[in-house]
Amino acid sequence: MYVCICKGVTDRAIREQVAAGARSLAEVSRATGCSTQCGKCSCFAESLVSEALNRGVQIQAARRA
Repeated sequence: MYVCICKGVTDRAIREQVAAGARSLAEVSRATGCSTQCGKCSCFAESLVSEALNRGVQIQAARRA
């Protein structure tokens, strides 16, 4: 689904950036342009970044166990 209409950024693109190493909305924004125009998507985009980071931590913990 589209998160940032202004730049055409999807939730998948945000998750892919986190999987590629982005650790903050600022890093995702630099790579995708998300939340750099009107900013209305920033809260939702931030929650997606946090969610993706948390999932990454859980996956890494499961691999260690």
